[in-house]
Amino acid sequence: MLKRFLARAWRGMSGSVQWRVLWVRHAKFMVGVTGVVRDGDGRVLLLKHRFWPEGRQWGLPSGYANKGETFEDTFAREVREETGLEVRVHRLRHLKSGFQLRVEVAFEAEPVGGTMRLNALEILDGGWFHPDDLPGELQPEHRALIHTGPGAGRRPDM
Repeated sequence: MLKRFLARAWRGMSGSVQWRVLWVRHAKFMVGVTGVVRDGDGRVLLLKHRFWPEGRQWGLPSGYANKGETFEDTFAREVREETGLEVRVHRLRHLKSGFQLRVEVAFEAEPVGGTMRLNALEILDGGWFHPDDLPGELQPEHRALIHTGPGAGRRPDM
């Protein structure tokens, strides 16, 4: 009896009221977005992040999605904000639930313009690295993303 009442009440609500009920009822998540940016020579863009833990500051361009932003747009914005480079975002590489209420998303991308200008507030250093010559302080999860998937380990033709 109670289930039928609840179902009838739910169907009687407008979509916006249903949405608000669902919003209050369910967990909220932060979405961390990162990606592997490979240039035409197979090198990977890596950044030394100021606010990351000591000893693990090197990693891929990364950031958090803003409300109403697609994950692809988040990644392109983060690369632009951190480096001044424009990228074309390609396929989704990784999607998983992360630490506590966090979702982690990773893409493949390629540079398509801009000039490297590191954001001194967030970034200590940065550059292009061949997958065989990565910094020792690189985040282990980022190392795994670099060494798997399209273009992994690709060397320019000699």
